[in-house]
Amino acid sequence: MSNKLQWGIIGAGGIAGAFAHGVNHSKLCELRAVSSRSQEKADKFADEHNIPNRHGSYEAMLADDEVQAIYIATPHPMHAEWIIKCAEAGKHILCEKPITLNRHDTMAVIEHARRNDVFLMEAFMYRCHPQTIKLVELLREKVIGEVRIIRATFGFHAGFNPEGRLFKNALGGGGILDVGCYATSVSRLIAGVALGGEIAEPINVQGAGRIGESNVDDWAVGTLTFPNDIVAQISTSVQLNQDNKVTIFGSEGNLVIDSPWFCSGREGGSSKLIVNKNKGGTEEVIVQTDEWLYGIEADHVAKNIENRQGQFPAMTWADTLGNATTLDKWRQAVGLVYDAEKDENLTMPIYGRSLKRRKDHKMKYGRVKGIEKDISKVVMGCDNQGTLMHGTAMWDDFFELGGTCFDTAYIYGGGRPEVMLGQWMKNRNNRDNIVLISKGAHSPHCFPDKIVTQHQESLERLQTDYVDLYFMHRDNLQVPIGEFVDVLNELKDKGSIKVFGGSNWTMERVKAANEYAVASGKQGFGAVSNNFSLARMVDAPWGGCLAASNPEYRAYLNEVQMPLFPWSSQARGFFVPGRAAPDKTEDQELVRCWYSDDNFERQKRAIAMADKLGVDPISIALAYVINQPFPCFPLFGPRVMSETTSSLKGLSVELSPDDLKYLNLED
Repeated sequence: MSNKLQWGIIGAGGIAGAFAHGVNHSKLCELRAVSSRSQEKADKFADEHNIPNRHGSYEAMLADDEVQAIYIATPHPMHAEWIIKCAEAGKHILCEKPITLNRHDTMAVIEHARRNDVFLMEAFMYRCHPQTIKLVELLREKVIGEVRIIRATFGFHAGFNPEGRLFKNALGGGGILDVGCYATSVSRLIAGVALGGEIAEPINVQGAGRIGESNVDDWAVGTLTFPNDIVAQISTSVQLNQDNKVTIFGSEGNLVIDSPWFCSGREGGSSKLIVNKNKGGTEEVIVQTDEWLYGIEADHVAKNIENRQGQFPAMTWADTLGNATTLDKWRQAVGLVYDAEKDENLTMPIYGRSLKRRKDHKMKYGRVKGIEKDISKVVMGCDNQGTLMHGTAMWDDFFELGGTCFDTAYIYGGGRPEVMLGQWMKNRNNRDNIVLISKGAHSPHCFPDKIVTQHQESLERLQTDYVDLYFMHRDNLQVPIGEFVDVLNELKDKGSIKVFGGSNWTMERVKAANEYAVASGKQGFGAVSNNFSLARMVDAPWGGCLAASNPEYRAYLNEVQMPLFPWSSQARGFFVPGRAAPDKTEDQELVRCWYSDDNFERQKRAIAMADKLGVDPISIALAYVINQPFPCFPLFGPRVMSETTSSLKGLSVELSPDDLKYLNLED
């Protein structure tokens, strides 16, 4: 083989053929293999494009050692599975647009590319073309003044075929994802450059359209509002021909792109950008290239392999994630939901395999007396996942990384998080492999009878008949301690609770509860869930919150080896670089709860230790909690997978007693 980038293609349809022609006319790339579900189709495609290796399965492509990069040309719903499988096989990836069906799957594939250290780019070929580079140059020169309105269209009239991918809901059909994604991507680029950067995200997305008889969008329009009152009007269709142009209206004129998507054509040639000035005069800016459209794209990958992602104006990871977010909002406005995205249908992970722990996971485990399961040393908080799609993406990932413990509460989100977690466990059939934490009796409902009624409702939401660990969410000092212990034991005896304890309870009340239990021959508190982190809680985020960070409480936990399940274990991101500093006061809750001179000194020491160990400061903060001399299972609440990745690095950090004292300013 030559030193050119060796490509394989997954899928042997029309767009795969266009890409193959482009690679065969590229400068830095060669076609090495093609794979199809049919050996006959793979052979035919390979013969047509002079490809030496041909495979009758996608899996065989992944095992082809001669292939370095893979172009994925399957229907949209298959993209996520094969991106992840390619990444796990160590192959660099160019995936046809849209990269996945939605933001949540997009987040997942980007994170898998990051973890496996492979290149990944979404294949918007026009973004790599000299015409788009010239467009950016003209906008930065403000040839039409300040950008006010963007108009972008991409639509065509296809013959209706309910089984074809353009019209089939199960194949991610409709115009918005198929070609509307071009209009959103170019609008975000134009607005970003106009605002002095690269990409801008809309602050508002509205839309309307027609959902056809096959339950996908036949045509749709959208309005994107950006900062500085820049507005984009976008439209798409699969049942309607449109002019397929981009027009940019500015304060001093307008700029028209006659061929925004295919530029100078698949085989190269010339294209033009037309600048019309308000004061008269028209200029045609000619862009000439002898390179093939898809060959330019393939060469961009070859040039940026070491960067692991495309370089602006080609698609970066952040750009791809932003475009997926905008498409989600546009679909929501139009009313398009794919059947595969409905709660009851989220039964298979996007990996295309049953959910299981990865063999290479780095999770650590502990035990709590009374729970005969391994409890992951990091606990996933289930209170910030807005939809089951989001929750499924986050929880699948955590489970594959070795996570077994999930925390929720009766009060969270009006019960929606418990409902979602219950549906996820049902969809995955993994309740027996989960250590489930539930909380109830939050103020002002902190009474024995409320424990019973709320707990029963939580079980119904969670679709289970027991929780492994139950915490009273608050304490009520007006209720004799024995009444709480008695009702918790009743639930334990019925089998709906294995172990119980208190969240935001004082050390004195925990001691009193266990003294009463011993005296009455009953089970006492088996765990506590107070705040505990490297940063001292200066002020409580919510009323009734208590910490277990003072020396007396820590000494008690150590003496009796009481397990602690601390919330805000990473101080709400106080140790994330750039998030907290004395002069950064945008996040008022962060300032109120965590800002103090002693905490900034702890932050300084964590940063220094992180630099020495080659990890992130947030990993040091998590390691501080995990490495306490008493059992500690910190709760964390990542909103995106990259936060899960950075946090779990703390599992590999071993801290000595002297390290703990140093970090906590006790040296």
